[in-house]
Amino acid sequence: MADQENPETTPDAAPEAAEEAPVAPEAAEPEAAETEAQADVASEEVEPAAAEEQPAAAPAEPAAPQLTPQERRVATRAKRGRRRASTPEERLEVRKAKAAARSRRRKQERAKKTTKGEGTPPAEPGTGTPAVRLGKVVSDKADKTITVRIDIAKRHRRYRKIVRSSSTLHAHDERNDANEGDTVRIVECRPLSRTKRWRLVEILERAR
Repeated sequence: MADQENPETTPDAAPEAAEEAPVAPEAAEPEAAETEAQADVASEEVEPAAAEEQPAAAPAEPAAPQLTPQERRVATRAKRGRRRASTPEERLEVRKAKAAARSRRRKQERAKKTTKGEGTPPAEPGTGTPAVRLGKVVSDKADKTITVRIDIAKRHRRYRKIVRSSSTLHAHDERNDANEGDTVRIVECRPLSRTKRWRLVEILERAR
C-alpha cells in the first residue's frame, strides 16, 4: 500500500523528473570549448589575410636638392611652359609684340572717345568771358608794355582779419599811353610774349 501511494516511486513520474532536472555543468563545458576553438580558427584565418593585404613598406625617397631662388623661378616658368627671352633678338621680338598691343589698345580708346555722345566735346572758339582786372601802373619803361600791380584785400575765413596781398602783371600797351601811377583796366588775352597775357583796355585815372 505504501508503495502505491507515493507518487515519486511511480514509473510515470520518472521521465518528468528527468526532464526537470538541471543540466550538469560538465555537459555545458564541452560546448563552450568547441565555440572557443572555432573562434580561434577564424581569427587565425583573418590575420594572414590582413597581413597579405598590407603592402610592403616603400623605400625612402632621396631628399630633394635645395634650389636657389633663381633656379626656383626658372623651374616655375618651365612648368608653365613660358621661358624668358635670353637673346637680344628674342627680347626685341617681345618688345615689338608689346608695342603692337599698346598701339591697338590706344587706337581702341581713341575710337571710343570720338564716338558721338562720349568724351569731352571740343571747345568752341570765342566762348567764355575773359578776366578783367583793375590795377595801378608801377612801371612803363618797357616799349609797349606796362607793369600793373593788382592789390587784393580779403577777409580771412577763420580769423576774420583783413589780409592784403598784391600781384604784378605785364600788359600790352600799343600806343604807350599809360604812365606810371595811372589806374588802368586790363583784360585777359592770348599770349603776346613770354610774360604778357594781358592787354590795356582803358585808363581810369591819370596820375597827378
